Amino acid sequence: MYILDTDHVTLYQQGYAALGQRIAGLSPEELGTTVITYEEQLQGRLAVVRRARTVPERVTAYYWLRRTLDFFCRFPVIPFVEGAAKAFQHLKDLKLRIGTQDLLIAAIALSRQTTVVTRNQRDFGRIPDLLIDDWSLSTDFPTANP
Repeated sequence: MYILDTDHVTLYQQGYAALGQRIAGLSPEELGTTVITYEEQLQGRLAVVRRARTVPERVTAYYWLRRTLDFFCRFPVIPFVEGAAKAFQHLKDLKLRIGTQDLLIAAIALSRQTTVVTRNQRDFGRIPDLLIDDWSLSTDFPTANP
């Protein structure tokens, strides 16, 4: 299974063609995102809605809020459960100096032995035993989880 990080979810929502093609080649059980990404996206979209002052700003803000809702209704959202909580605590104990949200996503992936799809190779690449991939770099299509 592949877990889309927040940056790849955003790329997909913005219509990044190569990513859309890659995702289209996967079955629904091969791909998901996390409740952490849902939290990040929802917080960001709501902040833009609250800051909107003009009619065009509001229209755009609500457009993206709706697109976000549509995305999370179509893709599996992997929960943060006890196994992920234990993995998260282990990662915190390592004192890796990586953002909490990234550690939470990594903990979910580690607890499920899945690959995180992200452009943030710098941070996620520092997490021991975490499988990562960046689908924004190539147009090769996945055939199986490494």
